[in-house]
Amino acid sequence: MELFVVVFCFFLPILYHPHSGRSAAATIPTTLDGPFPPVTVPLDKSFRGSAVDLPDSDPRVLPPSQMFAPEQISLSLSSRHDSVYVSWITGDYQIGDGITPLDPTSVASVVYYGVYKSNRMRRAEGSSLVYSQLYPFEGLQNYTSGIIHHVRLRGLKPKTLYYYRCGDPSIAMSDVYYFTTMPVSGPHNYPSRIAIMGDLGLTYNTTSTVDHVMGNHPDLVLLVGDVTYANLYLTNGTGSDCYSCSFPQTPIHETYQPRWDYWGRFMQPLISRVPIMVIEGNHEIEEQAENQTFVAYSSRFAFPSEESGSSSTLYYSFNAGGIHFVMLGAYTPYDKSSEQYAWLIDDLSRVNREVTPWLVATWHPPWYSTYTAHYREAECMRVEMEEVLYTYGVDIVFSGHVHAYERSNRVYNYSLDPCGPVHITVGDGGNREKMAIEHADEAGKCPDPSSTPDKFMGGFCAFNFTSGPATGKFCWDGQPEYSAYRESSFGHGILEVKNETHALWTWHRNQDAYRGAGDVIYIVRQPDKCPAKDNIVQL
Repeated sequence: MELFVVVFCFFLPILYHPHSGRSAAATIPTTLDGPFPPVTVPLDKSFRGSAVDLPDSDPRVLPPSQMFAPEQISLSLSSRHDSVYVSWITGDYQIGDGITPLDPTSVASVVYYGVYKSNRMRRAEGSSLVYSQLYPFEGLQNYTSGIIHHVRLRGLKPKTLYYYRCGDPSIAMSDVYYFTTMPVSGPHNYPSRIAIMGDLGLTYNTTSTVDHVMGNHPDLVLLVGDVTYANLYLTNGTGSDCYSCSFPQTPIHETYQPRWDYWGRFMQPLISRVPIMVIEGNHEIEEQAENQTFVAYSSRFAFPSEESGSSSTLYYSFNAGGIHFVMLGAYTPYDKSSEQYAWLIDDLSRVNREVTPWLVATWHPPWYSTYTAHYREAECMRVEMEEVLYTYGVDIVFSGHVHAYERSNRVYNYSLDPCGPVHITVGDGGNREKMAIEHADEAGKCPDPSSTPDKFMGGFCAFNFTSGPATGKFCWDGQPEYSAYRESSFGHGILEVKNETHALWTWHRNQDAYRGAGDVIYIVRQPDKCPAKDNIVQL
């Protein structure tokens, strides 16, 4: 008996009650215990982080010494467990006036791969491309990328460790890397740990976040928008500390594309082994000549758009075991007459909750955030899409954009609802912009309604509330009842789906130990009480 007690205590995870900060490994709360009274953790002024960019001389962002050696290697999932994309870049980017794009056909796109410790090696070939970021204005430097390769590996076994090498066998191949495939979709099959990050950038805060993520050994990474913040820089590399105040005198909002290359090199140790799934944020818009947008985002990552019936890289879906992820675009039309809305209805109507019980939605700007920054900015999207997600029984929503952490009670249309999703904001990855610390419900901090529209999000939809505790007002007078927990700190989250009804969510702050958690809760589904209502929403 004594031996049993010792072993049990050794493996007991170090967790903390989200509302008290005390150790509570045996009493982790669940959403069934809610709705919880709102909690705000006071700002820790002693921990400001380090929102300073990694310099381009940092070894973690330097290019390989061998010309055309594969670099910026990453993995992403297909829509099913039996397929994975391998992406990488060969050749140097060019920036300046007299740039000549590389020929993407000059380097082959080849991956050799096989089951770990198996003698059988398979070969897959894919496609390649080069993109440019062009500015038809005097004094602005143009950019053209290295050769970007995407190769899809097919016929993979579930929950199996594979090895791979990528490159052109006649020029240079990468080192050997390893990855593990997702489990087959089913009510008892789930990835062990899914890391959720947002608004990452490439600062020393970012390095702390990514180090913590790697220490938590995820099977999958979700990045909920705002990847590199390349658009906080002039084309000469000069940086700024915020998007709205950066370089208003330039004829077009510039972007320094080499930041994408630095980011890809820095992230390679993680995302060459763990698949990353990305959805666009506002910092990926990157307008250029001929009104082109999202070119770097759409070129550098592989997306299962076509496989999931989407015609765009800006919204798509995929399965990871018994979880169906819907990745939505907040910066492309989403109204009821849009292609995205029609795709969403079709996608949700095809979800079989007997096979994928969990339904998780992701987009960049949050609908339920109580911070002054970006307050109710995505109201148009919420008005158009919230009923659809509620009707089809979305369980959890992840967003970024606001540079802080917040978890809601179950909510629908600003009211507590036991069948509404839990909304979680994780825009605290560590970027160069300031951390969000002010709340819209604080005295004098409520934004003016006229400040909320965004031209990329459908215009103006946020008005004074007509019902509930804030009737006749634009903001609550105190922390809204739908807001369960909020804290201004850098970090990331881990989602561990345990079975058809229970998922453990932990939010890890950068200043804590790897095994600690700032917020922890079991999110519990109640399919008997809150059944998904198929095919009710009509186009």
